[in-house]
Amino acid sequence: MAKIDQNGAPFSYDGLDRVIHEKARLGLMTSLMAHPKGLAFADLKQLCGLTDGNLSRHLQVLQEAGLIEVIKGYEANRPHTSCRLTKSGRRRFLDYLSVLERLVRDAAKAAGKSAGKDDAGGVDLTLALARRGPAS
Repeated sequence: MAKIDQNGAPFSYDGLDRVIHEKARLGLMTSLMAHPKGLAFADLKQLCGLTDGNLSRHLQVLQEAGLIEVIKGYEANRPHTSCRLTKSGRRRFLDYLSVLERLVRDAAKAAGKSAGKDDAGGVDLTLALARRGPAS
């Protein structure tokens, strides 16, 4: 993950991975993070509100980036596709969330200053997701 330059550009947020940051892929990564054993294609389609074609393309991008694993097989003589995060995908997503949390804290703090408040506080989402354990 790229380091954030505190001196030159403190609001550049270089760690916001563009592959993950796209809305549909962010939803897919979050869904898979919440289900470490993986999800079926149909479940991901429903959870993220995507069409078959859009879901397939976003999964392809995530797979090419090494973030997810796509498993194709058969269940009861019918084709079955499921997906799960890779270990490096899980790590990259947690790193991404850390940068996103910092962005939210910075924005809330800036908004608080303009309203005369000191600190925004916040919830540590990375810690909460990390407690779910590693992907299997």
